[in-house]
Amino acid sequence: MSITVGETVAAPAPRRYLWGPAADFLLLGGGSLLAFPILLLLPADRVAAPLAAVMWMLINVLNHPHFAHSYQIFYRGFGAKALTGAHAPALRARYIFAGIVVPLVLAAYLGGALMSADSRLLGYGGNAMAFFVGWHYVKQGYGMLMVDAALKKSFFSAIQKKVFLVNAYVVWVFSWLNANHQVKTTHLWGLDYYALPMPEPILTLAGFAAALTTAATLVVMGRAWKTLPWNGATAYAVSLYTWLVFMRINPLWLLVIPAFHSLQYLAVVWRYQGSVERAKSPSWKAGMAVFVASGLALGFVGFWALPNLMDAVIPYDHAVFGTTACLFAVWIFINIHHFFLDNVMWRRENPDTRTHLFS
Repeated sequence: MSITVGETVAAPAPRRYLWGPAADFLLLGGGSLLAFPILLLLPADRVAAPLAAVMWMLINVLNHPHFAHSYQIFYRGFGAKALTGAHAPALRARYIFAGIVVPLVLAAYLGGALMSADSRLLGYGGNAMAFFVGWHYVKQGYGMLMVDAALKKSFFSAIQKKVFLVNAYVVWVFSWLNANHQVKTTHLWGLDYYALPMPEPILTLAGFAAALTTAATLVVMGRAWKTLPWNGATAYAVSLYTWLVFMRINPLWLLVIPAFHSLQYLAVVWRYQGSVERAKSPSWKAGMAVFVASGLALGFVGFWALPNLMDAVIPYDHAVFGTTACLFAVWIFINIHHFFLDNVMWRRENPDTRTHLFS
């Protein structure tokens, strides 16, 4: 999620929140800062299995609905958004690209790898997923900072925002390069997804750039500390560093980070959708309940029912892929497509975002 709002420093105004000061801190990332020290004290060898079981259950009520909600919002009224004059031409083009072109390209690539029985080609799709998931994390962290700044009427200058954004991108690139350097192959649903060879000098250069832009970010935040939107700054910091750069410090962190990322996303989406429902009807809570329930159902269909059905009926080479290749491919598809959907929905120039998120 990447939301860019505001261009100049505004006069002091009443402080506003998505849900409240404490709730925003916990939902936007502060909750992970409280949880991670506890996880560090726990014996990973004894706790990993029960914690994984708990998180496995939570993905159905947090992680998967957060993906489903992006589809619910993006494709609602898609024809009007993409094909009529409801939005500016540039935004309509983004809707068409993310909503039509990207899924067709993804389906063609993943389907081609499956039908050609090329496990390495399909495995590189997993690496592409890691690439876009990391990009998504830092964009969402940056977006949380901008949202909180807008709610507090404490906008950053164009130069300050550029520093934050450049740092986010550099940290993301470093984390992806480092992951490729450290982890040659890993597994999802019985299949490998492959890393790319990463020369040591490139990794060193990326690490130096990340350290340099991080220092610049700390300087900017330090100079603006009196008006800094602290919940947004916390979200930005944990998204870039705790959830990405240092995610492998403790094996237990890897299990819980997706849940905290999803909570961060849901805090914004539910605020947005609540405004949409209030605009439609005084009995908005019923509409909100339908939206949340639909997200749960769509998440189950997208991540479990549909790919399992595809694995049962599509005649791919089970000797090469085993029996869960479609599950592997669909999870990659959704994770990558989610990035492109968010990159259109949560933009400053999107009138839906400006109308409903900050109302």
